[in-house]
Amino acid sequence: MNIILLGPPGAGKGTQARHLVDTRGMVQLSTGDMLREAKDSGTEMGQRVAAVMARGELVTDEIVIGLIREKLESGGGSGFIFDGFPRTLAQADALNALLQSTGHKLDAVIEMAVDDAALVARITARSTCGACGEVYNDLTKPQPADGKCSNCGASDFRRRADDNEDSLKTRLMEYYKKTSPLIGYYYAKGQLFTVDGLGDIDAVQSEIAGVLKQ
Repeated sequence: MNIILLGPPGAGKGTQARHLVDTRGMVQLSTGDMLREAKDSGTEMGQRVAAVMARGELVTDEIVIGLIREKLESGGGSGFIFDGFPRTLAQADALNALLQSTGHKLDAVIEMAVDDAALVARITARSTCGACGEVYNDLTKPQPADGKCSNCGASDFRRRADDNEDSLKTRLMEYYKKTSPLIGYYYAKGQLFTVDGLGDIDAVQSEIAGVLKQ
């Protein structure tokens, strides 16, 4: 089973993707993680990524699609989770062509819908474990009282510099301009399912599980 998790910054896509990896054996294809992995790999593709990043330029869609192709052809788990890609209609078309050419299909696009004001309130209270990436929130999931990550035991908690109201509003505007058209795109294809991205983690997990059962 192959799915896309779609939603604005802070909707919880990464958290839900990790849950699916742990419980269903799926493989998370996060654009950021793939780029970092490629940069350090020393492969021909990795050298291209490193060169682009060293120049401070944005990595092209061609390179990202190339990285995804490598992952698809290597196989893995019980399916793939596309997290952070596609972001534009052009990327959606490119991904569709890639899936067809590699003998894969897209089973569902899960939109994690949110209310902007509530999202901003939630994200400005967010922190993560610097060692494993576990996400905490001052309101809904506070850092453990003993000061140690409940997942890995580390005590290095961090807040992203851009997790502030002004930066978040800018990121949301960018999402609505470039990525939200994908909602209509996948709805027209009959592949779109919507869950409440602002529910608690267990509730969102349950909604996503219900979608995947279909």
